[in-house]
Amino acid sequence: MTLSSIPLRIGAVSYLNTKPLVYGLKQRLPDAEISYDLPSRLADGLAANNLDIALIPTVEYFADPSYEIISDACIACRGPVLSVSLLSRVPMNEITSLALDEGSRTSIALVQVLLKVHHNIVPRLSSLPIGASARDVDADAVLVIGDRAMTELENDFSFHWDLGEQWCQWSDTSFVFAMWTVRANARFDVGVVSQAFEEARNEGLDNLPKIAEQEAGTLGLSSSQCLSYLRDNLYFFLGNKERSGLKLFREHATSMGLVGNPV
Repeated sequence: MTLSSIPLRIGAVSYLNTKPLVYGLKQRLPDAEISYDLPSRLADGLAANNLDIALIPTVEYFADPSYEIISDACIACRGPVLSVSLLSRVPMNEITSLALDEGSRTSIALVQVLLKVHHNIVPRLSSLPIGASARDVDADAVLVIGDRAMTELENDFSFHWDLGEQWCQWSDTSFVFAMWTVRANARFDVGVVSQAFEEARNEGLDNLPKIAEQEAGTLGLSSSQCLSYLRDNLYFFLGNKERSGLKLFREHATSMGLVGNPV
């Protein structure tokens, strides 16, 4: 189906956790231009009108009242997520400096919220450049996200938080990391696109073993590790528990001044 004379520009995250959401998407939206990048860059692309739809970090959705969630397909967790970790050389309540993985602004905000609610800590922040190793920074603790959080060696760090697990245990809600988002007054048929995203997600979930086998080699993980992560650690539906988590996270991130400028 042709949605517009101009190709639909879709931005998706390049991490393993997104693969089930985009599985079969091109077949459902054959005229669309689908690009892959880091979550923070997708958010910038949507804000600059270089993308029509993007899988953006939650905190970016909070920052712009013109944004709308287009689908119930999302990246969330209801417990340990594995791919968003806080690694520390000192006990969590003694952290004074924190290096932040620049890949996702939602995770940057989340780690600050959790340190505040658990230990009333507001650490000094610095950047962990994309591609740099966590062990190379001088900070007490390092936020690591995405695929490298699943492979980064923890030997140099005595303390570890899985941020998904920490949030879910503390809040009794889910945590939503990213969702398909559009600007208001979209130039395309939102209903058609929303259905395509949900059908692609459902097909992806039906093919998790195939996705895991395809992606394992590039990540240095076994196919069974990839399958377990996709099947057991992630949740791809925006339900009531996820919406409750969104609301609570928005309240805390906003009160701490992290919406719009999380660093």
